[in-house]
Amino acid sequence: MKKTVYFAILLSLGLFVGCSMYEPPRVQASKADIFGSEYGVKSYSWSFYSAFPTLSGGPIREAGVVDYAACRSVNGFYLDGVFNSQSERSWDWEELRNVNYYLDGLADKSVCPLDDDVRMHYEAIGRFFRAWYYYGMLKTYGGVPWFDHCVSSTDEAEMYRDRDNRDVIIGHIIEDLNFAAAHLKTEESKDNTLVSKYAVWAFKSRVCLFEASYRKYHNMANEKPAVPSDTRYTPTWLFNQAEAAAEEVISSKKFSLNTEALDASKEYQGSYRKLFYSSAVVTKEVILGVAGSDVDKMYGEANWRFFSGSYGNGYCGCRTFVHTYLKKDGTPFTSTSGYASTEYKNEFADRDERLAQTFMPPSYTMTGGGGKVVPDIVGLVAPTGYAIIKFVLDNSWYNGRSRNTNSYPIIRYAEVLLNYAEARRELGTFTNDDWAATIGALRKRAGITGGLTSCPTTVDTWFQSHFYPTISDATLLEIRRERAIELFYEGFRQDDLRRWNYGSLIQSLPWDGLHIPALDTPINIDGSGSADYYFSYKSMDEISSAYRSIHVRLYPDSSSEQGLRAHSSSGGGYDLEYVLSTSRRWYDDGRQNLKPIPANIIADYTARGYHLTQNYGW
Repeated sequence: MKKTVYFAILLSLGLFVGCSMYEPPRVQASKADIFGSEYGVKSYSWSFYSAFPTLSGGPIREAGVVDYAACRSVNGFYLDGVFNSQSERSWDWEELRNVNYYLDGLADKSVCPLDDDVRMHYEAIGRFFRAWYYYGMLKTYGGVPWFDHCVSSTDEAEMYRDRDNRDVIIGHIIEDLNFAAAHLKTEESKDNTLVSKYAVWAFKSRVCLFEASYRKYHNMANEKPAVPSDTRYTPTWLFNQAEAAAEEVISSKKFSLNTEALDASKEYQGSYRKLFYSSAVVTKEVILGVAGSDVDKMYGEANWRFFSGSYGNGYCGCRTFVHTYLKKDGTPFTSTSGYASTEYKNEFADRDERLAQTFMPPSYTMTGGGGKVVPDIVGLVAPTGYAIIKFVLDNSWYNGRSRNTNSYPIIRYAEVLLNYAEARRELGTFTNDDWAATIGALRKRAGITGGLTSCPTTVDTWFQSHFYPTISDATLLEIRRERAIELFYEGFRQDDLRRWNYGSLIQSLPWDGLHIPALDTPINIDGSGSADYYFSYKSMDEISSAYRSIHVRLYPDSSSEQGLRAHSSSGGGYDLEYVLSTSRRWYDDGRQNLKPIPANIIADYTARGYHLTQNYGW
């Protein structure tokens, strides 16, 4: 059922809720109206879906918070001297109160006469969304207060109690997800847009993998509130939980990797990109998604964001990351002689097919009057030259407003395979058969022919040195490579860097761009013959009028101006780099693995005579 229908039903019942942790819910209908029938309960449960990424926001979730993709304006959390506890304002409990109000109502048999099996099905939905909410809080703040019911506005002592530690939160999240998986009756829905028991298992694998690796790669002595020294939630225990949850999805055989291309004759319209292009959710692989619809006016705005210099934020990939895409024979691109001076027109040849389905290749065209298209470096729409096309539609009609009707995956089978592979490798139980069924399968879908059946034994030292110098396990390194490529810009990278304790890449990885052959001369980058850019340190009025429409201003390294730099390459030519006016910053003490508790919230606690623990470093 489409969300426009959901909200029409909600409006008819007057069930919209808007509240904070400290306010009574503002509900127009009585409890009996809501919980007195399955219709009312089901209608209320649909309000929880607003917690999911939207068609508009989903494709830009990673903007300004990741290492491997540049943009013109970065989240202040990662800028030098910009962010502190006074800046943080996201201590929001409205979503949780909405869920707990629903769960309290279901438990009250004086107003909810549903049979127990029906009641537990709807309780399962509520508990999934409570776990979804608390997982977000756990990633953001670590330990937080755990509330399993609506807190009365008169119970100040409970309302203002201190944070519970990570053990309490992860324990309750797992408890809620186990209940949801056991009692949720939904196994599939139209377009897989409703939560199913397989979405629950997949999400549990995500949650447990995050917490397992966070605990493995961090000094937990810095956690506030403190985690008990005798915790049952060890990395090993949690990796086992992640593996088992992923196995529930895999062994069901209800999902598989999509191998059907949009148009096999076009390198940028392959089976991988179809997952992000089709209006209908590709249910073969997508376990939970948001469907687009022109009929129901369910629109996104990816084209507008990725092709507009004013509405977009210059979203684009960086060259160091592009270099991580393997060649089709399964060997590293960086093992090729002269790879560093390879120009754009040759970079996509004989490579992992996901490269041309993620970033604009030289062959890219748009219908609807767009025609042949090259990355817009002139307008800084894609300043590094690696324009993102993964979420866009290849028709310029969509470029000027919210018109995109393509769906957006929230949970896919590919992620489950990656979760399974990583958990088993961390446990030391990963086999060649596991490799073939997970990483090998993903690479085979991407057109790679070599190295599909057995774990690698040789470390790619280029990849290791540029991304994870402390990791010496060749297979684990390749699993991390695969995760970044397969899930690029889908909202995982910031969490992955935090849990692996590699947030420092947000500062150290350069936002490098295309390799160009020369300056102060017209350059054609896609091999078509027509000039695309004129890179110069001179201003526009200092160059010939013939080249002003393709002029790209460069700035010397000593400049404080935000914009492109050109560094001389050892093999000749120049390498572009996009530099911000304020430096990206990762504090050495790792405080940015968590956000601070907002200073105004701590002040409110203090003023009322209560204490709220602040996170380490803030």
